[in-house]
Amino acid sequence: MISPRYVREIPQRYRLEASKCKCGKINFPLRLVCPSCKSREFETITLSDEGKILTYTIIRVASDIFSRETPYAVAIIETKDGGKLTAMIADSNLDDVKIGKKVRLEFRKIQDEGVSGLHCYGYKAIVT
Repeated sequence: MISPRYVREIPQRYRLEASKCKCGKINFPLRLVCPSCKSREFETITLSDEGKILTYTIIRVASDIFSRETPYAVAIIETKDGGKLTAMIADSNLDDVKIGKKVRLEFRKIQDEGVSGLHCYGYKAIVT
């Protein structure tokens, strides 16, 4: 992720903030226009840190930033309240990663960016 976008999204990343439209659609990250009904009326909600794996993939050949962590899983997680996000699976045996498995989201350092070493934080999922 490029630095300006990362910095712009820090509050929602730190607190797992999503937007809930008047039609009920939950969007993470926050949206200005609802993709379902095109409304611009949202309330900000905090997503649950518990969810389940909707789908996943195992990364065996990664970019330089994550090459020391291979193999690892990346999953699309649906939180208890219906928000969806992509997260790396951490501290879990790859054999335990299955569709439908329960996970807990934890706030962690994701990567260091650039020569200056900007720390990028986000959420990783732990299979429970």
